Amino acid sequence: MMKAHPLKGENRLKLGVFSANADGGLAITDVPERWAARWQDNLTAAQIADRAGLEFFLPIARWRGFGGKNRVREWSFETFTWAAALAAVTERIALFMTVHVPLLHPLYAAKSLATVDHISQGRAGLNIVCGWNPKEFGMFGIPLVEKGYDQAAEWLEIVERLYASDEPIDHAGAYYSLKEAVSRPASLQMPRPVTMNAAFGGPGRDFAAAHCDYLFTTFTEIADAGKHVADIRDRARMKSREVGVYTVCHVVCRQTQREAEDYYSRYAVIMADHAAVDQHMAGKKEFSQSHDREAYDRYRQRFAGGAGSYPLIGTPERIAEDMIAIAQQGYAGIALSFVNYTQELPYFCDRVLPLLKKAGLRAG
Repeated sequence: MMKAHPLKGENRLKLGVFSANADGGLAITDVPERWAARWQDNLTAAQIADRAGLEFFLPIARWRGFGGKNRVREWSFETFTWAAALAAVTERIALFMTVHVPLLHPLYAAKSLATVDHISQGRAGLNIVCGWNPKEFGMFGIPLVEKGYDQAAEWLEIVERLYASDEPIDHAGAYYSLKEAVSRPASLQMPRPVTMNAAFGGPGRDFAAAHCDYLFTTFTEIADAGKHVADIRDRARMKSREVGVYTVCHVVCRQTQREAEDYYSRYAVIMADHAAVDQHMAGKKEFSQSHDREAYDRYRQRFAGGAGSYPLIGTPERIAEDMIAIAQQGYAGIALSFVNYTQELPYFCDRVLPLLKKAGLRAG
């Protein structure tokens, strides 16, 4: 009998690893220990997270980088094949794929997603994004879609129809036309694997409210983070649905607060890849609705440190306190990034997870 998907497990605060498939992870830095994202690195990090009981391993979808000295994030593994390989060598953790809807036909996606779900025995997940970087889309000769989430809704409808039908289907829509289409096997999870979407703007949140199981959003300060949860829950309630709300944080966990803050300054200020940070921030500000507008002006260090996500910097006790506060604001999970996942994740798991267990947020 297939077990429940890890994101539907008993822990009140779900935790995962984010962006390990791309060089640098989320950090835009020139420190020598920066994440190289080689295959063995990914394999080791996934198995560390799996043994520690973390719930998910979530990649970014990146087709070109942001320049700078290191051509940051230009090196990244394609997420369907990456997840399939990791699914075969892990036991409990969910393996997500991240797809740019306009770049991948739903018939191909349905077959690939079901393949990973079978390899993982029901641990597959899909992160649905519509894309924001015109240079990436230009590589494919495709313009950014003006109403990307309308296309995403049709795309997901096709995937679900393919899984549900024992017979070939026809589809004539605004974005896709299929004739006698079939995709076997269907996914083990029904009506399809767990879905998530990362969105800050209204259209993305409306899409998640209507179609996804989980939504990732950013916030600027923990004290104000609950307003985003309330907004998403209200949108989902209007669709007679419930959507879990997650966020993203970058982590520097050290024995002392001073040591953590000094390292954060070293990698995200002194040795930041400033040219890449400038390009990343400019593109996000112009084309993406992923953050509060003020965040671009106030928190340059956060973009170098973790793509504008919230920083968890300090001792295990301090980080646990911040994570507890995030959970109290209504967040059901956090995706975590590190400068070097294999070097830093074991200490985080050994020292922070027991504190979250003591606080009643995790069972093990």
